[in-house]
Amino acid sequence: MTARLSRAEKTRRTRQRMLEAAARLFPERGWKGTTVEDIARTAGVGVQTVYFTFGTKRAVLTEVLDTVIAGDADPVATLDRPWARAVVAEPEPAVQLTRQAAGARAVLERAAPVLEVVRGAAGADPDMAELWRTNQRQRHTVQLRFAEALVRKTGGGLRDGHDAASAADVALTLLGPETYGLLVTAQGWPAARWQQWAADALTRQLLP
Repeated sequence: MTARLSRAEKTRRTRQRMLEAAARLFPERGWKGTTVEDIARTAGVGVQTVYFTFGTKRAVLTEVLDTVIAGDADPVATLDRPWARAVVAEPEPAVQLTRQAAGARAVLERAAPVLEVVRGAAGADPDMAELWRTNQRQRHTVQLRFAEALVRKTGGGLRDGHDAASAADVALTLLGPETYGLLVTAQGWPAARWQQWAADALTRQLLP
């Protein structure tokens, strides 16, 4: 006999179905082309269930973005996740940069399509513009922490006089969804090739 699900578990599964539906629809149809009605129909729930759970379409996309970046729904910040902690703890500077590229690939393989939805809508929609700026700030915060660790490991001797702030700018550019999208999505590079290129580029730009 199948055990009956608790109300909390039913609610969790319903929320997950809506997020999975939205994660498929937004990259397929874009921000404007995806409606709450589409999400509800694809998830097999009523429209009011979507509104009751999330409040707005932007809130749905925001949670989808958070989930695909993290890889799960656990409320754990990026810098507290095992892969990021391993980057900071890695004693060898070159290996740290290799770990950064690998971590970025893992995130972008999940998140790049959704990030492109946000970036593409940012020019015409103030809510999406703010969401994109928030994401950029969050990514820079992560890269700055990594860069600070790199500076400590090299005794401050980064290439071309880079400090932690400018090293974070370099990593934000090389490991960002814009660069990944150009090479992997548009030009057809395998993600593994992009990862190797990104690690090599970081090393050449930042290490003496």
